[in-house]
Amino acid sequence: MMSVVGLIDLILQLYTWVVIAYVILTWLVQFNVVNRQNQFVNSAGDFLSRATEPALAPIRRVVPYLGGIDISPVVLLLLLWLARSLLWEYGPAMG
Repeated sequence: MMSVVGLIDLILQLYTWVVIAYVILTWLVQFNVVNRQNQFVNSAGDFLSRATEPALAPIRRVVPYLGGIDISPVVLLLLLWLARSLLWEYGPAMG
């Protein structure tokens, strides 16, 4: 059972890093540090967007609009950290 808990924890941790990379890339594009015309930046942005939008879209529907500031990635990161914490707290007790 511990190997399953470890695998789920690893997946959640990797997804956390994907969300962080998505946030950093969107900031870099918004502040014109990187250009979406670059093929690598465009491919990375497309991948990160496709990987994170299914989780961010429901949060954006619930979280109120804050005048141009999108806090949905912060909420998603908090939920991921909560899920990891609960996984390690209750996961070993299940097995």
